[in-house]
Amino acid sequence: MTDFSDKPTLTGDLVILRQVTEADYEALAVAMDDPDVRRFTGSHGEIPEEKAREWYRTRQDQTDRLDLAIVDKASGEVVGESVLNDWDPDNKSCNFRILIGPAGQGRGLGTEATRLTVGYGIEQVGLHRISLGVYAFNPRAQRAYEKAGFVVEGVFRDALLWDGEWIDEVMMSVLATDWIQSKA
Repeated sequence: MTDFSDKPTLTGDLVILRQVTEADYEALAVAMDDPDVRRFTGSHGEIPEEKAREWYRTRQDQTDRLDLAIVDKASGEVVGESVLNDWDPDNKSCNFRILIGPAGQGRGLGTEATRLTVGYGIEQVGLHRISLGVYAFNPRAQRAYEKAGFVVEGVFRDALLWDGEWIDEVMMSVLATDWIQSKA
């Protein structure tokens, strides 16, 4: 098993995933500022610009995570990010998260970006398990994750307080054995 020192460029029919950089800040800030994106990601607070720029500036130095910009092939614009993080090398596992701004929604970009990222994690990095959490008020994302091979494992009840309402978090994962079988 390797680590995340290699920052690949992954190309699909609809998207190109490449190393995120500070130059992507403007596009990602627009995506993260969208009220629906904030809600679906459970993002309560704003990140100061300089702190966010520093974050993106240092992603290429991280060997324990992979942060990729999602580029819409049709427009050439950055529409989101796809991330493998919370790496546990002893258990060959990671967390997955994705963010797609309004400019990239509803066209299958997220599904393809998810498949490309998961495929890289399992086939190239050697991960056995990739997990994620999706809030119950985002069934569209849950369906996209299921299309990419994730299965529901359980629910963290009342995991997010949003606008005075408690929201459950649906826990999902894909295993390397499931991934390999789905490609056979």
